[in-house]
Amino acid sequence: MADNRRQSHALWPGDTMMSPRYSINRRGALALMVGAGALVGFSNQSSAQVSSLLTKPIPSSGEMLPVVGLGSWITFNVGDDGELQDECASVMRAFFAAGGRLIDSSPMYGSAQQTIGYGLDKLSRPKALFSADKVWISDPGAGREQIAQSQELWGIPKFHLLQVHNLLSWEAHLQTLFEMKAAGQLNYVGITTSEGRRHAEIEDIMASQPIDFVQISYNVLDREVEDRILPLALERKIAVIVNRPFRQGDLIADTADQPLPDWISETGAKNWAQLMLTFIISHPAVTCAIPATSNVSHVQENMNAATGAFMEPALRKRTIDYVESL
Repeated sequence: MADNRRQSHALWPGDTMMSPRYSINRRGALALMVGAGALVGFSNQSSAQVSSLLTKPIPSSGEMLPVVGLGSWITFNVGDDGELQDECASVMRAFFAAGGRLIDSSPMYGSAQQTIGYGLDKLSRPKALFSADKVWISDPGAGREQIAQSQELWGIPKFHLLQVHNLLSWEAHLQTLFEMKAAGQLNYVGITTSEGRRHAEIEDIMASQPIDFVQISYNVLDREVEDRILPLALERKIAVIVNRPFRQGDLIADTADQPLPDWISETGAKNWAQLMLTFIISHPAVTCAIPATSNVSHVQENMNAATGAFMEPALRKRTIDYVESL
């Protein structure tokens, strides 16, 4: 079963994640192909049993990404606890061993960036890494300094992707990111939101700015983005990263005692977490989902969702109906 801990809601400017109360206890608990581009296997040469992963292209470049990545919200905010840092490093090791690439973080996530840097160093800097971080600061002139600090914490020369987190001072920060991309200091530029906030503004930016990525919340119950944002992403050729695929664990906890549908074998999924991830990554606009966990078995199960089959539209509709009926 994937990570089923109920996690705190996202913080916003003025909040803080540095309080110890946010370091959670790790011992306690597509066939929709139209407009999506070709979906091909990702060769994995590690010792993991997974031999290939489903991938999708980043529309602006054609670079292929595995459809399941790794988030770090809350789960990697472990401070200087060496044992917990080692647990997170083990999660990263399992993620890369399974063929994973994209790891996502933010300055907002407490010590998560430091934890990622610790793990990357312990794993000898895996070449497969696709580094995705964010700029999250109200001062329009402080973006570059924050980005430099984030790079130092990760221990990398540059990020593959930088995103304006929750649209904070987005006009100035987008300009900074576009300048960095033009100078070869960055590969991709994006924006983010979570929990359904500011969708109208997200749409306006997607329609007017040459961004490469948008990150939104999307899962089998929270589907508002299907109406306008996901179709717009296809139209504008913008890659989509999905956060909160399990409602920060609530969906897994709420379905844990419920029977799996009898048609689950048609999707290749073997449990609720894999079924819910398969539902998400089967949407033609979605490039990558980023479940967060600090549990090795959970990250392995999450990655296995990228080794099955994409759901056809009829199966996606059955999944919605079944989960809504529970």
